[in-house]
Amino acid sequence: MWETLRKEEVLKKLKTDFRHGLNQEEVKLRQQEYGKNKLDNKPKESLFVRFIKQFNDFMIIILIVASIISAVVSNLQGENDYIDSIIIIAIVVLNAIMGVIQEAKAEKSIEALQEMTPPKAKVTRDGITNEIKAEELVPGDIITLEAGNYVPADSRIIESFNLKIEEASLTGETEPVLKDANKICKPNIALR
Repeated sequence: MWETLRKEEVLKKLKTDFRHGLNQEEVKLRQQEYGKNKLDNKPKESLFVRFIKQFNDFMIIILIVASIISAVVSNLQGENDYIDSIIIIAIVVLNAIMGVIQEAKAEKSIEALQEMTPPKAKVTRDGITNEIKAEELVPGDIITLEAGNYVPADSRIIESFNLKIEEASLTGETEPVLKDANKICKPNIALR
């Protein structure tokens, strides 16, 4: 949303002064409203629960029902040929195992992103630039970045000079991307 507005409009909507930043009273109000600048940690589900959840899909249920019907028909015909049923169940179980593995990898990626969050950020408040914990940032804070810094929060660039951002952890692109504070994006396009 912010990338579709001119930087002056963003400052106005966030009720932020470019040179002085937010005052301490406004920071406290925004911290109460928005909370900390960090990803929420929800309790992890057990391996068994994650495995069982893999079967909560319409197509998987149809395959299990088809397997049961195949076994019942085979039994009623006296063939005792359960190979089709066994193969279907094996595929369903293998699919569930793969799903649990993929979820575990995604969880590890999220944990890695949380660890990448910089512990400190330079922010201007009440006209004074100080270093604070990145989790204490609020919408409307004026952040100062220097060469080598991580971007501590979702941000709208309001002033830059030859700013290049390395986005490999988000996009996989290894080349730094040139950013321009004056660029206004069209709604609903992929950010660059």
